[in-house]
Amino acid sequence: MAVDMKGYDVISIHDLSREEVEQILDTTHILKMKQKLAEIYHPLKGKTLGMIFQKSSTRTRVSFEVGMYQLGGYALFLSANDLQLNRGETIADTARNLSRYLDGIMIRTYSHQDVVDLAEYSSIPVINGLTDLLHPCQVLSDLFSIREKKQQLDGLKLTYIGDGNNMAHSLMFGGAKMGMHVVICSPSGFEPDPEITRLSRLDATKTGATITINDDPIDAVKNADVIYTDVWASMGQEEEHEERLKSFSDYQVNSSLLENAREDVMVMHCLPAHRGEEITDEVIDGPHSIVFDQAENRLHVQKAIMALVM
Repeated sequence: MAVDMKGYDVISIHDLSREEVEQILDTTHILKMKQKLAEIYHPLKGKTLGMIFQKSSTRTRVSFEVGMYQLGGYALFLSANDLQLNRGETIADTARNLSRYLDGIMIRTYSHQDVVDLAEYSSIPVINGLTDLLHPCQVLSDLFSIREKKQQLDGLKLTYIGDGNNMAHSLMFGGAKMGMHVVICSPSGFEPDPEITRLSRLDATKTGATITINDDPIDAVKNADVIYTDVWASMGQEEEHEERLKSFSDYQVNSSLLENAREDVMVMHCLPAHRGEEITDEVIDGPHSIVFDQAENRLHVQKAIMALVM
């Protein structure tokens, strides 16, 4: 391996070097091939991953749990009700305790600062399974999926249509780190965090990437190699759903929008999808969609992360 990542925390793609991202993607390819060939590979035999879920999930839980099993380890599910955090135990004390029992922690939660604090006080690797600010595991999987299909990342144009949320933030970081041109297309008032935009543009200066903020979907998808979307109201924003439907009504990924992109454009969605809102059935189930390929790749990428850091 080019870089020894044992003991690393994976909290933000911004924190990783390009070489480290490439190592995750290369390791993913190897592990995916082993799995497809039914080759037994147990680098994490005897190791345990604690999975803290303060936000529920389908793909995150199943992919991490199955991934640990396939790597020879054990995944321990810890819901918010299983931990003393709800009864006032500090993040620091929780981190110190879990470090005595486990070999790694994956946490999926609301507050990004909770993940930062958990990593600070843990003596074992911490993997960010999602926060309200970032979703690095998803985007590392997306980068792998794009590279798998297009055989490259440098110079490709990815247009994200929707809320400037944790997905938009991590796509900016991931694209900037790997030389992709990323356009974030959001209605006024829903743009990505300015500090994330600043940091991603800083990363982009090192790779030749560009980070652009746009509010015109038709213009944003011109010459796009990839169109990406996400739900308009994320978990915790349910009460804003009706209001957001109005704000995002012109930001649906549908067949008409695809006509403005490249003929071979790929469509991606991190799931779950609200069909008929941010994306139509015709598109998500159509020939341009790689949505379920990218969902599968969550398993392979997260296995690579765990095998590298634990």
